[in-house]
Order: sequence, then structure tokens, then C-alpha cells
Amino acid sequence: MSEHRTVNVYMVAAGKYHDIDYARLELLKLLAEDERVRVRVAPDYHDVDGIQASDFLITYTCDLVPEADEQVALRDFIASGKRWFALHGTNAILKFLEDGRVDAPETAPVLMETLGTQFLAHPPIHPFKVTVSDPEHELVKGISEFETDDELYLCRVHGDLHRLLETRFHGDCQGWVHDQWPVDEPRPVYYINRVGEGEVLYLNLGHCRGHYDMQPIVDYYPEVERGSWQREEYYELLRRGIRYCADRVAA
Repeated sequence: MSEHRTVNVYMVAAGKYHDIDYARLELLKLLAEDERVRVRVAPDYHDVDGIQASDFLITYTCDLVPEADEQVALRDFIASGKRWFALHGTNAILKFLEDGRVDAPETAPVLMETLGTQFLAHPPIHPFKVTVSDPEHELVKGISEFETDDELYLCRVHGDLHRLLETRFHGDCQGWVHDQWPVDEPRPVYYINRVGEGEVLYLNLGHCRGHYDMQPIVDYYPEVERGSWQREEYYELLRRGIRYCADRVAA
């Protein structure tokens, strides 16, 4: 790559039940720390040509599902040697049922196989410990285990993930169709999923919600939630992920 080459980033920041404006702004601030980076921001995945022309993709979404042809294009984009830094609810599809439960329908297999996981449920927001799975990897080297107050994502795993951070959970997730998690085992928090010649970096921390982000289900949500955005470790992980992707753009 030329010493003076710009890095063209495509950001998709949109979706439901989260303070997308807050996350978008914070990510743009972090991207602006690298003077090579130029960013296009979109509310969906429809601009397939724009994504294909970018050097890497970064997403903060929830319940935002690409069309079938867009899913294939995303997979092919990564397989060609590009990278996707996927955050928090990018792997979440939600369906609110008449009985009050929330389902996570598995209706986008190409997307989830590309991402490496699909969100199925989370317990109520509470503090939990995050541990380092591969302490020698540059994305997490020198970061000690830490506690965060966030959504603990429970996911179906697709493929052989290179785990960087994990946590443990077993118990009930009341209100979800996938409500029983009886096995006490490590749950991926941050990992790399190899797809062809490229990689997906998935960091599922980073919940945030404001007073008006649960409409139309709830007109006014009583609490402002910032999850791991309150942790210095989270910002360090984001900075390293952005730098990792920028340094490895396809020539």
C-alpha cells in the first residue's frame, strides 16, 4: 500500500432499540483519529457498490437485516481479502411475539455464517467479567480481564472462531424464546472469523440506549444506558480494531 494512500471506510450505523446516534458519533470520533481514514456513513447495506469499493466495513446495528443479495455481496467482500469490524447487535434479528417473548429467528444464514455468530438472547443487563482468550494477539495484548455492565450476548456459533475475549454464563433468560442456557461454558465476546482471504472482527459489547430508543414499544424509556462505552478498555478495543483493519486494507 502506498505510504500516502487513504483508507476508505464504509460505516453502517442504524437499527432498533439502541441509541444509534450516540454510537455513530463515538465511532466517527475514533475513526477521525487516523488521518488516513475517509468515511461514508449509511443507514443500510443497499449500496453494494459503495461497500465493495471501500477498504473495510464497520457496523453498529440491531435488527437490520441485509437483503439476500446483499448478504452474498457482504460475504464475497470479506472473502476477497477485506475486513469487517462488526459491533454489538450486528448479528441480531428480533421478533416480538404476541405472548410477550422475544424471538431471534434464524432467517439470514448467509449473514450469520459470515459474521460467525447469531444473537439468540441475553440476561438482564448486569456486571460480568470479561477475560482474555488469546493474550498474545495484538488486538488484546496487554489488556487485563475487566468487569463491564452490558448486555451479555448468548449466540449460536458458526464455524471455527479465533476467540480474543470471552465470558461465562449459565442460567435463565426470561422473556426470550431461547431462555434456557444450562451449560456453564465460555461465551465469545470478541473474536475473528476467517472468511476466504478476509476477516470479520466481532466485538459484541457496546450496548447503549436513550430515553426514546424503545419507541413504539415504549414511548419513554426511564434509564439512559451506556454499557461498555463507560469503560476505557472498550475504547482501547475499538481503537485497536480500527487500526488493525486500516493497516491491513487490500493493496
